[in-house]
Amino acid sequence: MKSVIRVRMGSDDAHYGGDLVDGAKILQLFGDVATELLIKHDGDEGLFKAYDNVEFLAPVYAGDYIEAVGEIVKVGNTSRMMIFEARKVITKRSDISDSAADYLEIPIIVCKASGTCVVPNEKKRK
Repeated sequence: MKSVIRVRMGSDDAHYGGDLVDGAKILQLFGDVATELLIKHDGDEGLFKAYDNVEFLAPVYAGDYIEAVGEIVKVGNTSRMMIFEARKVITKRSDISDSAADYLEIPIIVCKASGTCVVPNEKKRK
């Protein structure tokens, strides 16, 4: 079971100089993907327990479009192990003009992670 969301990083997401987006924003996207996966699988939003691994692989800037993908890879009694990947699919090109952007035929992987979510038995509806 997979879920995908695609969002544009705005100027309000930029946290550092040069319009660099904080890595925590990518983790927020993974949290939204995890919530959707739990709703699909269990009929409840559940809770994110912990990340096992997080790797930031490329910078993200305001104006970039990020696609966050997640998948449930193991199901326990109440636990759901998941893997996540965030890809830059459109990148701004401020070197050309303030409104230029490129669609990336080959997306750039900006972050990978794995983690565990839980859905208490009394909350499961499926």
